[in-house]
Amino acid sequence: MAETLKIDRSPRGVATIWLNRPERSNAFDQRMLDELAREFFAHASDDGTRIVVLRGIGRHFCAGADLNARDGEPQASPAHASLVDVLAALDRLPKPTIAVVHGAAAGGGAALTACCDVVLACDGAFFSIPEVRVGMVPLGVAPFLIRAIGQRNFRRYGLTAERFSAAEGLRIGLVHAVVAADSLDDSLAEIADALLQGAPGAQRELKGELEHYTAPSLAELLARRAAHAPARTAEAIEGIASFKEKRKPSWYPQ
Repeated sequence: MAETLKIDRSPRGVATIWLNRPERSNAFDQRMLDELAREFFAHASDDGTRIVVLRGIGRHFCAGADLNARDGEPQASPAHASLVDVLAALDRLPKPTIAVVHGAAAGGGAALTACCDVVLACDGAFFSIPEVRVGMVPLGVAPFLIRAIGQRNFRRYGLTAERFSAAEGLRIGLVHAVVAADSLDDSLAEIADALLQGAPGAQRELKGELEHYTAPSLAELLARRAAHAPARTAEAIEGIASFKEKRKPSWYPQ
């Protein structure tokens, strides 16, 4: 079975986690979620890791959940990591984190970027929060994306599921810099060097304090999400079926 992640570590302590399901546009299945959770927890306690970089192999950064895998894979349980587990682990990782985005960052892929401290996007990248188009409610990603782009922007893009460009991501606060595709590596090197000049203990303490300056806090948002976790609805069943069958869902007026 192919690895869902590839890990590179530079001599300077920059650990790059590559999402490695290019044939599925790096959409995550349960195995990838479990492996991401393990990697984030491992790097959190590894003194040799100074920075964690998240990237995607192939045409896209991450197309969100792999809907074609949902029926056959194990669902999140005490033995398996949920998407929220993975996002919270990345958000709370006590080392600086960088997302380098190309192609699509959709749904959970967009939320991964929202959990990183710095987001670099190539000028051809695009983002979306597409869950409602398959009858699902994006409660799992909402706490992380709302803190990044604000409720007003989340209302639009969560309800319409429109794609938006890297330039729009920059405007609404999801992206920190938009660069040409052939300049991504140079821009990443510059940001990484700036981060390496900071004292790791001070960076760890700063990240630990940041949540106290958000309103509401991530803990409050996650608690609210847990209290309103939706069951699989008839709309979700129809939406996923229409996605797999490459047709319009029943609620779309013809």
